Amino acid sequence: MPVGVLLANDADVEELAADLPRLGVVALQFPKWIDGRAYSQAHLLRSRYRFAGEVRATGEVLVDMLPLLKRTGFDAVVLRADQSIDAAERALRFFPGHYQGDVHDGRPLFARPPGEVNTSAEEFVNAGASI
Repeated sequence: MPVGVLLANDADVEELAADLPRLGVVALQFPKWIDGRAYSQAHLLRSRYRFAGEVRATGEVLVDMLPLLKRTGFDAVVLRADQSIDAAERALRFFPGHYQGDVHDGRPLFARPPGEVNTSAEEFVNAGASI
């Protein structure tokens, strides 16, 4: 059974580096939707530490945040109670791709084969239904 941790958004991701191979889930907190430090934590987990487990967004997670959450390395979310899953799925499908690369694919749009877009909205939103 994978082990998981809940990391405060002011914690240093480097402190987890030695434990990452044993972790299945790292849940990152958004205590306020305007505090974006967890985006940076997720990006570091994916790009610097090559963490392959689940990175989950928790706390004040709003639908408007989902596209950037996905691009920075999150693969599961727990939406704030007043947020709609239907709206979340629409938000993730609104832009089928981005010009710039992200943690999933560093290539800019012009360097990717035509039609290659990552839009697994339903899996992303529903994956973090419980923490």
